Amino acid sequence: MYAQDMASGRQSEKSAPAELAQQLHEALLRERIVPRFVDSYVVENSRQALQVHAVMYRDLLALLQREALLELSVRALEIICDEAPAQGRAKPRPMPRREASLFRKRFLAALVRQQGWSVGEALDFQRDFQLYKDLLARAPRTRRSRKPFEASNHPYVDRCAFLLDSSFLEQARVAASRTLTELENLAAQVCEPDTPGNKPAWMN
Repeated sequence: MYAQDMASGRQSEKSAPAELAQQLHEALLRERIVPRFVDSYVVENSRQALQVHAVMYRDLLALLQREALLELSVRALEIICDEAPAQGRAKPRPMPRREASLFRKRFLAALVRQQGWSVGEALDFQRDFQLYKDLLARAPRTRRSRKPFEASNHPYVDRCAFLLDSSFLEQARVAASRTLTELENLAAQVCEPDTPGNKPAWMN
């Protein structure tokens, strides 16, 4: 029922969750994070075989683009729902649980409409979204800076490395970790205001 509601496209108003979904998607395409990730990996590790077959290469980019959108969505909603910024001198408070749940539901519904996913694709994305959240909740991320040769313990890194190049898994994990940092930074750029006191663009 949830996926059917998401795929139906009945909600037409431009809500804040819908605006956020659109801006995240557009930012991901504009920054070309996934194509740059794959191209740099191929050059650095002499893995030109990954780009030999055009159809397989396009499919690989599509899979990695979905994973990037998944991580971007999880991190953006984490920032908005769990890391609410302080208002003036007040201490920051997370979004109330019911409000956060509704925001996530509307965000995912808007994302499904924008991507044109089927009910099955919507269910798959919802399942993976929850999987990311559960894994991250059990193993909280450290905020220390990662070294260039260090792989992050993160579901995005593991999944992307396997999709990208399972034969060279450790090299792929290191490359995916660098991309994870880019995605985390991009989520912060979209979700947080440019200057204190201003609203972020997705709230306008």
